Amino acid sequence: MTKLLKDFQPNEQLDIPVLIKSADIRDAKDGSKYIALVFTDTSGEITAKLWHAGERALQDFTTGTVVQLSGKREVYQDRPQIRINHMRVLPESEQKPADYTPKAPESIADLQAFVKQTISEIQQPVWRGIVQYIFGAHWHDFFTFPAAKTNHHAYEGGLAFHTVSMVRLAQRIAPLYEAVNEDLLLSGTLLHDMGKTRELTGPVATQYRPEGNLIGHVVMIDEEIVQACDQLKLDSHSEAVTLLRHMVLSHHGELEYGAPVRPQIIEAELLHQIDQMDASLTMITMALADTRPGEYSERVFGLDNRRFYHHKPIA
Repeated sequence: MTKLLKDFQPNEQLDIPVLIKSADIRDAKDGSKYIALVFTDTSGEITAKLWHAGERALQDFTTGTVVQLSGKREVYQDRPQIRINHMRVLPESEQKPADYTPKAPESIADLQAFVKQTISEIQQPVWRGIVQYIFGAHWHDFFTFPAAKTNHHAYEGGLAFHTVSMVRLAQRIAPLYEAVNEDLLLSGTLLHDMGKTRELTGPVATQYRPEGNLIGHVVMIDEEIVQACDQLKLDSHSEAVTLLRHMVLSHHGELEYGAPVRPQIIEAELLHQIDQMDASLTMITMALADTRPGEYSERVFGLDNRRFYHHKPIA
């Protein structure tokens, strides 16, 4: 059985097919070109650099291409990487990028059933109507897109799995605080990252679209809420709609992290905290999955480059 990227240990040689998730052409100090690469398969991803890349390499080794990779897994500055020995583009008949894309740990059918049930439980008619309308417009993409290009839930179905995980947290936490309007919390949670279906290119070799970089998913979903109001003949300036817009606009928490406004209602603060919790714990869980008990993980970029200790089971 063919080994996957995560199966190789440091200093172990590999010769396997992988997908080029990203390929950035850069200038080396000596004036030559090199390609900063991210390889992926269904087990995860790893970085590499192709030094002294000639014109043929620059043309062949591009984002979304499946290649046969020969090299050695190494560790550099506490991060795994591949030292490339040789690389070749596989024949057209073997160019199946989707076969190398990691998938969500829960089936699309189960995620869809959960989302349908959750939407049906929203009692407030304005919020339920807006959520139903927007999900109707993005149903397929919502369940196939990743939640991010890198860091957390960066795999097929990651957007839906991240959102569903957050809804499950919200459903557990909301009853503990009397001031929380659970309908508003669930509506905002379901919609908060929907703009990523426009911000990102899709689950295979994910990149940012131009409008994703220039506008961003936070503003995009706010626009869609207003557009949904127009189609549903709802007053976009009503308090109900304003509160829902505030939920999505403030979910990044801080202005320096891309939030146009900071949370100013309890449901928005809770949404921000739940978002942070799920993203952070997912990154830690992924790092520990590749770490033996009694050892420290590789550095987690999304968490200030910290390393996490995988403690041994305690009886």
